[in-house]
Amino acid sequence: MSETATSDPGTGEERTELRRVMGPKLLLLFIVGDILGTGVYALTGQVAAEVGGAAWAPFLAAFVVATITAFSYLELVTKYPQAGGAATFIHKAFGIHFVTFIVAFAVMCSGITSASTASNAFAGFLRDGIGADWAAGSTPLLLIALGFMALVAAINFRGVGESVKANVVLTLVELSGLLLIIFIGLYAVTQGKADFSRVVVFESPSDKSTFFAVTAATSLAFFAMVGFEDSVNMAEETQDPVRIFPKVMLTGLGITGLIYVLVAITAVALVPVGSLIDPEKPSALTQVVAAGAPGIPFDKIFPWIGMFAVANSALINMLMASRLVYGMARQEVLPRPLGMVHRGRQTPWLAIVFTTVLAFGLITYVVRANGSEEGASTVSLLGGTTALLLLCVFTVVNIAVLVLRRDHVGRAHFNAPTVLPVIGAVLCAFLAGPWARSEEQQQQYEIAGGLLAVGVVLWAITWVVNRAVYGKRTFMRDPEHIDHD
Repeated sequence: MSETATSDPGTGEERTELRRVMGPKLLLLFIVGDILGTGVYALTGQVAAEVGGAAWAPFLAAFVVATITAFSYLELVTKYPQAGGAATFIHKAFGIHFVTFIVAFAVMCSGITSASTASNAFAGFLRDGIGADWAAGSTPLLLIALGFMALVAAINFRGVGESVKANVVLTLVELSGLLLIIFIGLYAVTQGKADFSRVVVFESPSDKSTFFAVTAATSLAFFAMVGFEDSVNMAEETQDPVRIFPKVMLTGLGITGLIYVLVAITAVALVPVGSLIDPEKPSALTQVVAAGAPGIPFDKIFPWIGMFAVANSALINMLMASRLVYGMARQEVLPRPLGMVHRGRQTPWLAIVFTTVLAFGLITYVVRANGSEEGASTVSLLGGTTALLLLCVFTVVNIAVLVLRRDHVGRAHFNAPTVLPVIGAVLCAFLAGPWARSEEQQQQYEIAGGLLAVGVVLWAITWVVNRAVYGKRTFMRDPEHIDHD
């Protein structure tokens, strides 16, 4: 699919086929809604397990790294408003088709690991909501997580009309759960139930130095900050993106960063870290609600809000993953059958099946590999793998910004201070390294490597078939529209 673009004689801004319907308020809600979701709902307890009461510090550090990288995205999205995302920007910078494919496949994999994280969190919140006593990593939780992923696939197959207005509603529901935590924390302070002395207590179970323990927790907390990069796909539908995008994206990151830090402080002040990380107890934020307002049945309501938040995250990510697979198959860098569309539903059914099977395998592998006694680490392992994949992508994006400085587009666009992409590339590369992970988190490399190996094998199969059967080269035929095909 190709799109036409002409230049507006008054502003010099490129016109596109898409209507520019998003103003600052709608774009802000879209960005906040994209960032909010599974991360803080599912990983607060796991972050606390790495650093103790100082759980707010990794969320703050993750916010700083995400904001620095956001400056690079802002330069790219205002410079190339028709570009689709990370793979497109990297292709513009380096022009190496296989690298473009690997980046696109890595982004697709991050969507699957993120959705798998959400599925496991959904199972945990459902257990809390109905008051079941299923042990962490138990078969009932595994079956619920798999069943939820199957439901997401069914909705995906049926066809979901993505609407910005619907996203506003979903965002407000997700936001309500986190604001509930913060307000309960304020209420608990007035009742003398909060112990803020715990917030400055640093504890590392592996006796790591403060720096490396916070680094390991930050690489995990970074999962809570991802999502801002997806908003670049809305550039063509934003009014005056060069002026609006920078201000709104940075505001959205600031709002979510503040909420995450306040939620982490509230959690530790109300519930001892030992309880937050106990796999036999309810989800960390469910415990916080119960401890802060024991006389009000908020703890009965909150798990359902949490389920809604992570369900929304899972659906969005699986939609993205299946469409990326479909787009790559249409560009003939993945087997052509993965681009098949169902005649009745007009959805990429085989791409949906493929991504769902990968998600099934991930959920089952991680739960069983950890064993029922340590099943709680499933969520952190999958969330950490999402962060690992995206940190690698962000490293290259930060470098691409500097490379593309030699490409002059002849119109005004946002310019990031040169030092920021350099710092962003170094920080993202550092957080992607093995030193930024605990011993238990090293398994993230196995998961990420296995997923990327699947992509390389499929690329190789496609290369052979294209060469032997069709006499064609295997390359990205239209990288700028890989996620719009």
